[in-house]
Amino acid sequence: MKDDLPAATADEADAAAPFLQRPRRKGIYVLPNAITLAALFASFYAIVMAMNGRFEAAAIGIFCAAVLDGMDGRVARMTHSQSAFGEQMDSLCDMVSFGAAPALIVYEWALKGLGKMGWIPAFAYIAGAALRLARFNTNIGIVDKRFFQGLPSPAAAALVMGLIWVMDDAGFKGAWKIDWLAWTAFGVTLYAGLTMVSNVPFYSFKVVGARQTVPFVVIVAIALGIALISQNPPLALFALFCVYGISGFAVYAWRKTKGQPVSVIAISTDEPDEKGLHP
Repeated sequence: MKDDLPAATADEADAAAPFLQRPRRKGIYVLPNAITLAALFASFYAIVMAMNGRFEAAAIGIFCAAVLDGMDGRVARMTHSQSAFGEQMDSLCDMVSFGAAPALIVYEWALKGLGKMGWIPAFAYIAGAALRLARFNTNIGIVDKRFFQGLPSPAAAALVMGLIWVMDDAGFKGAWKIDWLAWTAFGVTLYAGLTMVSNVPFYSFKVVGARQTVPFVVIVAIALGIALISQNPPLALFALFCVYGISGFAVYAWRKTKGQPVSVIAISTDEPDEKGLHP
């Protein structure tokens, strides 16, 4: 076709070809990424508050980051604005919000009183968060969606920050000077860090969708739960995440005694959530 054109026209077509074939520039979806940035700001705020000794505000900041982290993905799916950029952005912000920030805050709150021993749980926690997020990103297509592989990093952060919030609300100031409290923080932080990289199955609640119906009593239970949490938010949230933090081991033991598979790597070919995960 180009051979039938005059020489000048053919040369112009060759010169214009690279411009015609240039890939279309991709934009960035505003709403889900704005929510992700808000979660990042909440964790940054938490770190700044901890540096100024305001640990209650720091704990609230991390809990706000957890709520926002749960919203961005759902908003992206509801508005059909998922993107590879958003996935990478969310993962990097999670590392700050639920990895670096809780480790730094709990170290500043109590672990620094243990000297170099305080480095152990803080680093184990931040390393566990990084390894857990990397494993989650690589195994996302083969893991049973009903369960998380290891303790989710937002729940681990809530466990650590819940302890700080409860104790600060109870009037324990200068926790790094109180030996029993510093060692309690040592144990909780180390537990959260190691549980993140375990293979213990933790229920994901992903099977309960916005379009699925539930019995009326479930809505009543949710209303009662909100009322109970409002009575003492620090204690109620900490207790809730303590129960969730050990629930995975209960599920593991129950499935083990029943002779069921304990691995969350998808093995069933019948579950709708596992469709396409098996050859």
